[in-house]
Amino acid sequence: MKVLNVYRSEPDATVKKLVEIVTRDRESDSFSLNTESPDYSALVDKIFAADQTISWW
Repeated sequence: MKVLNVYRSEPDATVKKLVEIVTRDRESDSFSLNTESPDYSALVDKIFAADQTISWW
């Protein structure tokens, strides 16, 4: 199962630990929305390539 983690802001220690737990023994990818101009086309491609998408605020 492939998990995509989408970050709206820079992840803190708690989020990093939760991501570690959720993605254990799974393939994972990430996408950050907290850049000046996120590549939404790439985000859509990653969403469709993943089995599960998690948004972290």
